[in-house]
Amino acid sequence: MMSQLLTSKITAFESPDYFADEMVSGAFKSFRHEHHFADFNNGTLMTDYFDYQSPFGFFGKLADALFLKKYMRNLLEKRNATIKDFAESEKWKTVIE
Repeated sequence: MMSQLLTSKITAFESPDYFADEMVSGAFKSFRHEHHFADFNNGTLMTDYFDYQSPFGFFGKLADALFLKKYMRNLLEKRNATIKDFAESEKWKTVIE
């Protein structure tokens, strides 16, 4: 699976409003994912900004059009579910010192 081919690193962090992760190594030409948090209706609203570039020029753009955009949307939804799970439980303590 493509998500197994991507290693990312937190490259920016401004608690409690924002963090970004970027590809360190992987199948993409570039990959950056920003998470912005804001108070909203007695909870928290997370807004994602996601930017990636496929490798292989024209063929990468063709792959985007045929299947990669859908795959990436599903990947984001899974990652966001994990973030929500950690944020709303005690699991966050296992990753933040």
